[in-house]
Amino acid sequence: MTESANRAVLEGLLSAMKAEHEGFHFYAMAARNTDDEKGKEIFERLADDEREHLDFLKSQYVAMREKGAPDKDRTLGPKLELSGPSPIFSDKLKSRVKDAHFEMTALSIGIQLELDAVKHYRKLSDDAEDTFVKWFFLQLSEWESGHYQALLDQQEDLRDDYWTSNGFSPL
Repeated sequence: MTESANRAVLEGLLSAMKAEHEGFHFYAMAARNTDDEKGKEIFERLADDEREHLDFLKSQYVAMREKGAPDKDRTLGPKLELSGPSPIFSDKLKSRVKDAHFEMTALSIGIQLELDAVKHYRKLSDDAEDTFVKWFFLQLSEWESGHYQALLDQQEDLRDDYWTSNGFSPL
């Protein structure tokens, strides 16, 4: 790998570590502040994912600095599967959706964080010269895409009821 390619990967890893660090703290805060039991559990698991990503990125950063090549033995763990019509919160949240201001805001912020991560990792993958670096950034992009989709699905599931119950909707 050329010196400029190595430098670009190191800079990409640094920016990715910052984003994962912020994501970890956001999801940990969301877990502490929601009253929904399932939401608390899922936000904690999302925080764990972000911490795992951060650890992976740190190990790759160290390998790139020390050896000039990524650590091909280090891989990401299993993906958090979030599916169904209510992948983040329990159905109980719908009964108090009028007052779910924190949860709706957390969904909006999480969606933006994940979308930014998806785009960033995809760009880093596209720009990478090393095939392993290209692959692991693409894997991270796909992983964050799953988070993004789950948050978006949950927001869409709650949005109309939330808007209507708070007078935001003309319905």
